[in-house]
Amino acid sequence: MRNFDYQRAGDVAEATALHGNDHSADFIAGGTNLIDMVKLDIMRPERLVDVNRLPLTGIESLDDGRLKIGALVTNTDLAYHERVLADYPVLSEAILTGASTQLRNVATTAGNVMQRTRCPYFRNPARPCNKREPGSGCGALEGINRNHAVLGTSDQCIAVHPSDMCVGMQALGATLTIEGPGGTRDIPFEDYHLLPGDTPEREHDLNDGELITHVTLDAPIDGARGHYLKLRDRMSYEFALASCAAVVALDGDAIREARIALGGVGTKPWRSHEAEAALSGQPATEETFQKAAEAAMAGAVAHRDNAFKIPLAKQAIVRALATVTAQS
Repeated sequence: MRNFDYQRAGDVAEATALHGNDHSADFIAGGTNLIDMVKLDIMRPERLVDVNRLPLTGIESLDDGRLKIGALVTNTDLAYHERVLADYPVLSEAILTGASTQLRNVATTAGNVMQRTRCPYFRNPARPCNKREPGSGCGALEGINRNHAVLGTSDQCIAVHPSDMCVGMQALGATLTIEGPGGTRDIPFEDYHLLPGDTPEREHDLNDGELITHVTLDAPIDGARGHYLKLRDRMSYEFALASCAAVVALDGDAIREARIALGGVGTKPWRSHEAEAALSGQPATEETFQKAAEAAMAGAVAHRDNAFKIPLAKQAIVRALATVTAQS
């Protein structure tokens, strides 16, 4: 392990001041992703600012119906919170399909939002990776790319985003509150993670020294039900090959409103507005679900080993919709 200049912060202002605009500094909370990256010699911080003492462990129901979640709320506490179970079950299901119980007990909400890809070319310093070393090339493009993305890719990067929790949040709608040397700002969750484009090294809309302090979920859609379906190689401790978070509200047999987000197939947690448009006002039938699935994956681009993800994602969408509408 590397040696670090290790500092503890007592409040948010002190944390951001200790970090400053130092490119060699990182915040650490649960550390379930950061420490892995350090061990692999991919992330090389010289200074770590410990934020575990910050008062960001609360979950608060707001007067407008939204739910404000502290950055340091653990995945376990969030998944089993009574308000999440009652009003945002798709989020609870998404969290509980990810990682292991031990990891969920220490992994934090903001840490999950910040986690980095598990692309093996990114994680192997001996292989080319534009995300890790801009301009070096993308080993996955001509390499083994079975687990890689088919949505939001570029000729610079096809790394898939790993989070389950973020897919649930993408479907629900949320806002990230950020605090840093320049003050406080809010970012819509859908805008936070960036597409690789020509700058795959830029993964999110966060500046040096800025810290996520809260995630605030939109008020639940009246009468909506949610479901998270994750398709993977094994049932435990495995990343998604394709997943779907579906939130649907019905008026009789017609779909009044729908939210669809996908995991395992996108370079970021993927919100499918195309699928939502195909569902709006339509009968809750398998034919409708199939049309929505086709719309969601119309822009997918497959590579040598991952073409199977396109029909698999369509199946995930149809099955998730069938499940959530059957509950209504």
